[in-house]
Amino acid sequence: MGLKLFIGGVSYDATEDDLREAFSTHGELKEVHIATDRETGRSKGFAFITFSSKKDGLAAIKALHESKIHGRKISVQESNPGGRDRKRRPRRN
Repeated sequence: MGLKLFIGGVSYDATEDDLREAFSTHGELKEVHIATDRETGRSKGFAFITFSSKKDGLAAIKALHESKIHGRKISVQESNPGGRDRKRRPRRN
């Protein structure tokens, strides 16, 4: 089973190839996707990267969290299925 990571703070100039290059040193990647605005096509400043192996994904978190890509510090964490961090935002009834 693989592991999907959320990458925050991605430079608007960074490409999927830039992220692939930085993260692939930690294991086999299944998917790299930078979120973009539907209308403008511009980066939203975050991305998702899926590793083939959970172990490799966890190693990438440890190695790359708060590192810099294109001069911007990125945050790397496990992606939550269903979107936003549920710990920070209580559900509405």
